[in-house]
Amino acid sequence: MGMTRVLILLYAAVGLCSCRSVSVSGGPLLRVEGQPLSIRCDVSDYEGPREQDFEWTVTRETKTINVISTFDPAFSDRSLQDRIKTGDISIARLADNVVELRIQEAQISDSATYRCSTPSTDSVISGNYEASVQLQVVPNTLIVAPDPPTPVVPEGGSIRLQCSVSRSFIPGIFLSITWSVKNRSSLLEDLLTFGPDMSVTVDTVSSQRYTDGGMRLEMGNGVSHSLVLSGVTPADQGLYMCTASLWTREQGIWSRIQEKSMEMGDVTVTPAVNSLAVHVQNDSTLSTGDSLVLLCSVMVSGASAVDLDVTWLQNDTHVLGHLSRDGVQTDSSSRAVDVKRLGKWDYQLKIQDVETSDGGLYTCKVNVWIQRDTGRWYKAAEKISDPVRVHVIKHNPEYTAVLSSSVTAKFSGDPTELECKVMNVSNLRSGRLGVSWLYRDLQPNGTPGSTQTVASLDENGTLVPGRAFKSRVEAGLITATRAEPSMFKLRLLHTTDADAGEYMCVVSAWIPSPHGHWKKVAEHLTPAVKVSFANKRPVLGVVARRLREATAVGSTFEMSCQASVQNLPSGSAFSISVLSEESVGASGRRRASLDPDLLLKLEDVGEPARSHSLMLLKTKKTEFEFRIPAVRLSDRGFYYCEMKAWTRQIGDEWVEVAKGLSNKVQIAFTHKGPTFDVSISSDVSSVFPWETVKMECDVSVSGTSPSADDVAYELKWFLSRLRGSSSPTLLASMDRWGVVRKSPRNDSSDCSLERLEARRFALSVHNTQDSDAGDYHCSVTPWVRSSVNGVWSRAAEISSQRVFLNVRFALWSSMKLPLLYGICASATVGVVSLILGLVCAHCCCKTSTPATPRSRKLMELEMD
Repeated sequence: MGMTRVLILLYAAVGLCSCRSVSVSGGPLLRVEGQPLSIRCDVSDYEGPREQDFEWTVTRETKTINVISTFDPAFSDRSLQDRIKTGDISIARLADNVVELRIQEAQISDSATYRCSTPSTDSVISGNYEASVQLQVVPNTLIVAPDPPTPVVPEGGSIRLQCSVSRSFIPGIFLSITWSVKNRSSLLEDLLTFGPDMSVTVDTVSSQRYTDGGMRLEMGNGVSHSLVLSGVTPADQGLYMCTASLWTREQGIWSRIQEKSMEMGDVTVTPAVNSLAVHVQNDSTLSTGDSLVLLCSVMVSGASAVDLDVTWLQNDTHVLGHLSRDGVQTDSSSRAVDVKRLGKWDYQLKIQDVETSDGGLYTCKVNVWIQRDTGRWYKAAEKISDPVRVHVIKHNPEYTAVLSSSVTAKFSGDPTELECKVMNVSNLRSGRLGVSWLYRDLQPNGTPGSTQTVASLDENGTLVPGRAFKSRVEAGLITATRAEPSMFKLRLLHTTDADAGEYMCVVSAWIPSPHGHWKKVAEHLTPAVKVSFANKRPVLGVVARRLREATAVGSTFEMSCQASVQNLPSGSAFSISVLSEESVGASGRRRASLDPDLLLKLEDVGEPARSHSLMLLKTKKTEFEFRIPAVRLSDRGFYYCEMKAWTRQIGDEWVEVAKGLSNKVQIAFTHKGPTFDVSISSDVSSVFPWETVKMECDVSVSGTSPSADDVAYELKWFLSRLRGSSSPTLLASMDRWGVVRKSPRNDSSDCSLERLEARRFALSVHNTQDSDAGDYHCSVTPWVRSSVNGVWSRAAEISSQRVFLNVRFALWSSMKLPLLYGICASATVGVVSLILGLVCAHCCCKTSTPATPRSRKLMELEMD
């Protein structure tokens, strides 16, 4: 018996050790919206085939739906079939007993409890056949916005890599930032990583630089972080990138759930030799006995810890002097040569009492030293300036100047150009020429006025505007240029009346001074040249002529407008506007216009349909034609033209140069058409509610009566509920084609329109109500077709007198039904009361016990 128990326990232990075990990724899991995610599921200690099947389900709150299965294609819920077809949700088999649920782009709605199940293939059910894990998908709020670094950095300078990272704070999610660089070999090298556990990780190559302070991390306001590289060399150039990663800690292991990389930009490190610029001021011309002063200017971009040593050379071989980094001067010349440092980047060479032998080519040789982060100096570059020639002479320059007008303005707005030519130049050598343009206005009596400077070109060729002309010079309306080495030009792009006057040019000669500046040694003033317009002011006259007279309604009116011009600039264009007045002196209506580009604009034409009939066109260069194909009564009046002359200036803008108005042409035909009148009548003037009333509107024609086919009528019916009201309500209308339109009504009554005869119309109001009481009137608009061209014209609207409709209050009609109902109700109540009384009297007053008869003896006793 004891042995049996031992065997049972042994079998149970073996069964427990070999039972099925299903497990999924440790959770809970945190993932980011839009990122791919996977959940692993494996089964072990199972019986049956090696390859196991798996089923995934998801539970949100209390609802569970099927996701995907390895053996049943129809297992998935209908709501997920589209995502499964597109591959957004899939299941991947990693081994016979391991699968992975994959979601390509996680959604917020994917947050739920995921359960992995395995169908049983064991002979005995033991262990667990499913496992669950909680998944939370958080919004994608990670934003990486790096600031582009300086694209070109000099050797020895600094590179600031600023990366701004923002996100919504979610417990359990941590941030890391990595700065990387892609060098010429296209290899991406991580420089430094901050996070996710607030630690700093530096690449092995950059660790020593980080220790020495050449690479430092600057934390900003929690969003912006910077990595600063100082003392850069050409090896630091490349494409820099900023990568932000989100991490979560699962089962004690850091797991990256999102990563965003942004290119910060390319950085080029300019070697010191490339950024090194050594310049000695231009050639000098001296007289014997003067002092030679040369200035060597050095420019090195970027590096803060930089120093120089300078050597002056004559004719490339003769060393005049040397100045070391420590400021120690070494002279290699037998003469007294002074070499000194004026600033950090300027070095001066000074030789007293120059002789003719001091002429020649002078150069400045510069060595650049840069200090590393460790404090050690190294020679980074060497450069020799371009040679400058020094002349030692005893003569000043000589020359003459002539001023002439090469372009003369004919009209206001035309350009004017003056030429100042320098001739017979001698002894200038390395000197330069400058010019100043002067203007002097003329008084009405012809006497010269004050003189002002228009603009100057100094010895360096810099344009300096005069005070009074500064705005025009800066706007480019006045230009002063050097056309040739010995020719200067002044150009007025738009000559105005204020520009008329006298112009002069002053040519000055400049030579280098011993102190390194330019010295003016000569000046020549030319005679004045008068500037004025060659032609008189432009004049524009306009004449209007009637080409076809309108004699009746529907006929055609044509008129032409022709311009007579004087003194207009060549290439001028014309614009025209046709205006009309009902009477002389009345306000004008602009009918149509053509701009300088011949763009037609129809303005006050009355009805929109007429915009296709009016015509305004250009027939000749200075002549235009206006046409009204079918005139109406409203077209009568006076017509005239307004014409303008335009010239095109710089920027393709039109500028008006002249304007003129024409005489007036009248359209004054006599209207002989019919005269219309309208009257209204009603069959009754007072009605009871719910009755029908009919009103008629009759149109009468006097004068020349057109045929019925040549006239049509528009009809409108109005109601004024308040007598004498000036704002009636439109009830219904009928257009000239017979189409009826009724206004919406709030009452139970209705109205209808009908044409009784050609000029007789009726309005019927059905089921009248109190709100239908008031003044009624009708308005008629006749349309008459012209017998000449068949064009329909609209006559003036006419209105009828008003008729008043009274809706009476019917006392008997309103009281008979309530009275009848009251009598019936009273009779019914009386009969019921009578029956109820009889029943009560019969049932309640009846004696149920008969009286007991008395004995005779007792009656006798009582009597006694």
